[in-house]
Amino acid sequence: MHLVITGTSTGIGRALAERLLACGDRVWGLARSDQSDFAARHAGLFRATRCDVADWSQMEAAAAEVAAVWPQVDGLVTCAGVHGAIGRTVTADPARWTAAIRTNLDGTFHALRAFHPLLAKTTRRAKVVCFSGGGATKARANFSAYGAAKTGVVRLVETVAAEECDHPFDINAIAPGAINTRLTEEILALGSDVVGDAEFAATQRQKASPGASSMDQALGLVEWLLSAESDGISGRLLSAPWDPWSALAKHKDALAQSDIYTLRRIVPGDRGQSFTP
Repeated sequence: MHLVITGTSTGIGRALAERLLACGDRVWGLARSDQSDFAARHAGLFRATRCDVADWSQMEAAAAEVAAVWPQVDGLVTCAGVHGAIGRTVTADPARWTAAIRTNLDGTFHALRAFHPLLAKTTRRAKVVCFSGGGATKARANFSAYGAAKTGVVRLVETVAAEECDHPFDINAIAPGAINTRLTEEILALGSDVVGDAEFAATQRQKASPGASSMDQALGLVEWLLSAESDGISGRLLSAPWDPWSALAKHKDALAQSDIYTLRRIVPGDRGQSFTP
């Protein structure tokens, strides 16, 4: 497959690129950092472009660069992300808060918008995998910018899935689970006074664990969503460590008729309660 991945210079994005390259896929990695050494080690299979996903003009130029070499893109994975402003929302730096939204949410949209023309040319079902998690399904104190952006990514995925339901196009979001990356180190460096006692303690426990199985689960889910086995499953938020995603192909018709693995409002009746006068 011909795959575009954002955020391939570090963390999950780099690990995913390595895994897909080992399978023989061709990967075009986008990142703000230089990746020439990695490209040299995987000559012929990996290409790289330096760009900021938050900047539309840079993403548009990156897509044009890819289009000049590849006739189509079979899959897009948006791994690029930052925590941005961390701490109490009411005292957060507005510029850093907005920058987090631009990288995490705008960056996801920019990638999708820029590469859709190439995705539409694939001879198979086009696949898009977006990274969520980190506060998208529940409040995460002191991480409002990150959580708001990642929640926005899920709704973006659901909306695009609804718009493209008549086309051979699958788009899903994943929650990768707790994985040790540079974001983990950032939390530990800031300390409990900034991130909160509970968050800091949880991150310390995460750092102490090997984390290999969590990474394998996340990468496995991405691979599955890029494969033909997941054809027809779209508009979902799937948790790599908690959801039975490898078995969902058997239930794709029922899944398409339900709101399972989506973000929805909870009303009193859903909890067996009634707040009527």
